Amino acid sequence: MPGQPDHLLRIAEALERLAPPPAPVPDLGAAQAFVWHVAPDRLQPVAQVNRVSLDLLRGIGRARDTLVANTLQFARGHGANNALLWGARGMGKSSLVKSVHAHVLEQEPQPALKLVEIQREDLPSIGRLMAHLRMAEARFILFCDDLSFSHDDQHYKSLKAVLDGGVEGRPENVLLYATSNRRHLMPRDMIENERSSAISPSEAVEEKVSLSDRFGLWLGFHPCDQDEYLAMIDGYCTAYGLEIAPERLRAEAIEWQATRGSRSGRVAWQFFTDLAGREGVRI
Repeated sequence: MPGQPDHLLRIAEALERLAPPPAPVPDLGAAQAFVWHVAPDRLQPVAQVNRVSLDLLRGIGRARDTLVANTLQFARGHGANNALLWGARGMGKSSLVKSVHAHVLEQEPQPALKLVEIQREDLPSIGRLMAHLRMAEARFILFCDDLSFSHDDQHYKSLKAVLDGGVEGRPENVLLYATSNRRHLMPRDMIENERSSAISPSEAVEEKVSLSDRFGLWLGFHPCDQDEYLAMIDGYCTAYGLEIAPERLRAEAIEWQATRGSRSGRVAWQFFTDLAGREGVRI
């Protein structure tokens, strides 16, 4: 301002930096999926979600059907549960969430169903995120991938508050889907350590293990057998029009999984990616 001493102007500018103006209201019509970021808080639209067709996810039929039904109920405004997808690595837990979202959008385009990914490290900010979503007309699935907690991690308390709802309650238009390799989200040695070192062992363990109890749906994913592994690869070949002799396909697929030391949907896709590249097929 004219005539204002320089030191007062610097103080005013410093105060503005300490207390920035409120973040603009996000444009929730900009996309069907978003990623939540903090510092500053913002919902970043995702123009194209990295996902596969629901029909290509093999060996997880029961989990697929259960999650589709739960998500359809939610999209229609009916009762639905938060879901924890847990189990073996590479068996399609995160892929299933994204594919189900796309599938349900085709079935129930109105009201809009949005997918919002949140990182485990940003869980303390989830209350601010829900404040943005609470008054929106759309319905939202919060998606936290690869969720787990270490012995000194307090982020699980933020998640418990979301699942329990707190004083306001979880917004009626918000649901939480999380994936984890652990059923109880905590490593076993952490649980055993709590039993051996806590003043009240049963209470200390109960506080942490009870986190997974707050998910209404537990969907387990288990390692696939060889037939399921080969069926996944056959499905990819059919979907992308890759023609190859069955005997050669089987032999190379088995050799690939033997060198990896495991079988899973991820290993099947990695083999198919290599095979498609060698055969000159774009994917």
